[in-house]
Amino acid sequence: MPATVAQGGSAPAASAAINNSQVPKHEQLRLIILRLAKEELEPGARLPSERTLMDSYGVSRITVRAAIGRLVNEGHLVRVPAKGTFVADSPVQSTLHLASFTQEMEAMGHVPSTVVLVAEAAAAPDDTADALSLAPGSEAIHLKRLRLADGRPVSVDDAWYNPEHVRGLLDIDLTGSVYKALAAQLGHQIDRARQSVRSEGAPADVGALLGTGTGAPVLAFDRVSYSGLLAIEHSRSWYRSDRYSLNMEVRL
Repeated sequence: MPATVAQGGSAPAASAAINNSQVPKHEQLRLIILRLAKEELEPGARLPSERTLMDSYGVSRITVRAAIGRLVNEGHLVRVPAKGTFVADSPVQSTLHLASFTQEMEAMGHVPSTVVLVAEAAAAPDDTADALSLAPGSEAIHLKRLRLADGRPVSVDDAWYNPEHVRGLLDIDLTGSVYKALAAQLGHQIDRARQSVRSEGAPADVGALLGTGTGAPVLAFDRVSYSGLLAIEHSRSWYRSDRYSLNMEVRL
C-alpha cells in the first residue's frame, strides 16, 4: 500500500509507493526517505525501524538497509548504535577564508553564541610557545570556548595568545568575537593565518562538549594567526563534521 514514514516510528501515512519500474527498489526507497527527511522531519528526528519500513513499503530488509546506508554515507541520516537512525543536521556551509567564528556565523544568517570554558594565564605548551615566538615554559593567555550556532554545538576552540600583544584580553567580554576585540580594543587586526585541517576522532573532552561521543569524526583545525608580522594566536579547533563543512573554489 502506498505510504510514507511518520516521525518516531508510528504507522506511515499514505502518499508514496514502491513499484516494479526500471528504477531499483532501494533507489526508490532512498528517494522517499530523503524527501521525508528534507520536507517533513526535523533534524534529530528518528526514523521508524527497519521492520516498519519493510512492512510499509513491501520490501526486503536488504533493500531497506541499502537505501538507509546510502543516505548515511551521503550525510542525510545518522546511525546511533542501540538507538536508531536519525535525520542529520543541515551543516553550516563555510567558505575557506579568514574570519572569526562569530563573524562567519552571522554572515551566514546563524545566531552565534559562546560558552567560555577556560580564561586564564598559564604556561604555554611547547608547540604553542614556538608558534608564538615565546621562550619554552613562558606564560601565555589561554582561552577555551564552546561555540554554538542557533543554540547547537558546532565547535570547541582552544586558543593561546602572546601576552605581550593582548594585554587586557582577560578583562573583556569573551563571548563575542575575539578578533573584533583584538582590532577594536587592543590594536591588532588579524590579517593572515597559517592553517591546517584534518579529520580525526574526537578526544573525550571534545566529544562530550560537542555531544558526539569519543572518537566520532570531527574536523580538526590548527591555526596560527598574525597581525602583520606578529604571531598573535595559536588555536586548535574541533568542528562537528555533521554540522560544519568547508567549501572552496580552485582555479588554474
